[in-house]
Amino acid sequence: MTAAAPLYDDGRITCTDTGLLIKRYYPWGAKHVPYAQVKSVKRLPIRIRRWRLWGSGDFRHWWNLDLNRPNKTLALDIDTGRWIHPTITPDQPETVERILNDHLTPPVPSTAG
Repeated sequence: MTAAAPLYDDGRITCTDTGLLIKRYYPWGAKHVPYAQVKSVKRLPIRIRRWRLWGSGDFRHWWNLDLNRPNKTLALDIDTGRWIHPTITPDQPETVERILNDHLTPPVPSTAG
């Protein structure tokens, strides 16, 4: 049996059929974020933060290691309902944003009268 091809893979960020894999997120390895945990995805223009190669500078966003970040202008802020938001700079942010948004669980309609 062969595994399904990833929906997106640039060597640092991989979108699989089950979730987002952020490589070099922790000093010891990757972080897997199941699509069901993603509450929202926001575009985050990076200016000064482009020099944040890894870690956090504001205790709200956590950036995976990306040595090419200084050459990029757009990051994706991923809200998983926790204080710290994984913040990534894929090579094709529009593609990753589309994939994540396609997997967002629609909100449950209110039953209040």
